[in-house]
Amino acid sequence: DAACKNRPLDLVFIVDSSRSVRPEEFEKVKIFLSEMIDTLDVGERTTRVAVMNYASTVKVEFPLRTYFDKASMKEAVSHIEPLSAGTMTGLAIQTAMDEVFTEEMGTRPATLNIPKVVIVVTDGRPQDQVEEVAASARAAGIEIYAVGVDRADMQSLRIMASEPLDEHVFYVETYGVIEKLTFRFRETFCAVNVCALGTHGCQQVCVSNGASHLCDCYEGYTLNPDKRTCSAVDMCAPGRHECDQICVSNNGSYVCDCYEGYTLNPDKKTCSAMDMCAPGRHDCAQVCLSNDGSYSCGCYEGYTLNPDKKTCSAADVCAPGRHDCEQVCVRDDLSYTCDCHQGYTLNPDRKTCSRAITSSLVTTEESCKCEAIIALQDSVTSRLEALSTK
Repeated sequence: DAACKNRPLDLVFIVDSSRSVRPEEFEKVKIFLSEMIDTLDVGERTTRVAVMNYASTVKVEFPLRTYFDKASMKEAVSHIEPLSAGTMTGLAIQTAMDEVFTEEMGTRPATLNIPKVVIVVTDGRPQDQVEEVAASARAAGIEIYAVGVDRADMQSLRIMASEPLDEHVFYVETYGVIEKLTFRFRETFCAVNVCALGTHGCQQVCVSNGASHLCDCYEGYTLNPDKRTCSAVDMCAPGRHECDQICVSNNGSYVCDCYEGYTLNPDKKTCSAMDMCAPGRHDCAQVCLSNDGSYSCGCYEGYTLNPDKKTCSAADVCAPGRHDCEQVCVRDDLSYTCDCHQGYTLNPDRKTCSRAITSSLVTTEESCKCEAIIALQDSVTSRLEALSTK
């Protein structure tokens, strides 16, 4: 029946490979494991399988996170070698709790309610205290099936198995017929697969859970309170992204961006300041001053920045305090020269002024006129003196 698939499980096989299990019998165990894998609905979101091998020591052949397809699992099983000493069943179950049933090793979170199941296959009596360890495992929510073969101690099987014992303890006379248990386990694990029937109502992912099911979401999405639909996770929430400056959420994912004046580096995460003064990147009329991803404008000497902070105007070099002329400043484009008031002359330093020295220059003609006037004045004076004497 296509709709009858096993419910999702986190399933761990713990197989005894102690000295009492002959090599040809251990090969039968490996065949049993392979046929069990064939009956399971194996996959990352369905049943995950781990295999442990034990004797006096315990070896995790592969954890739950390693293989998600039947072919790879069966290939790994075919290479398992027996350890051939002791029967430390309690140690094996404890190792399963400590090293296999962890999220790091592939066990799914408790919130998904995926059953944790152990199938122990042994032909002997445990050489350690299995009762207390098995009780701890069951208390932790691990369902234990005990399979005894040939010389297996039935009392030990019942001590370690989950209730009801009739459904969790199995026995076969020899390893040669262990394969007949495959059908028993298929009946045990089989359930109507609601997800396969298409009546689940899950928006994204349906996870079969016995006769029931659970909804799940793709990576980058989270299940809504209605337990059916999904919403994109805010990948830009603090701690969820690796962007240096700006995180842009993008439908369950994100991309990085940078502040104005910065450019995204090739790693698509960090940012570097751009040269804002590169040609075509600024609107300064004369001088651009770069400043850590931004810029400001300046002017050449002799110009001042206008109120728009972009353009420049020629400065009044003759304004008070801007020149060193003693008397008169004469503006000359972007420079100036000094001059003096009337009656003063410019000194050699081209800055200060001195009062001008004036001199009368008399011509020969003017000199003759003066002498004639003086002679006339002398003649008149002599005549007046003669008249006065008479």
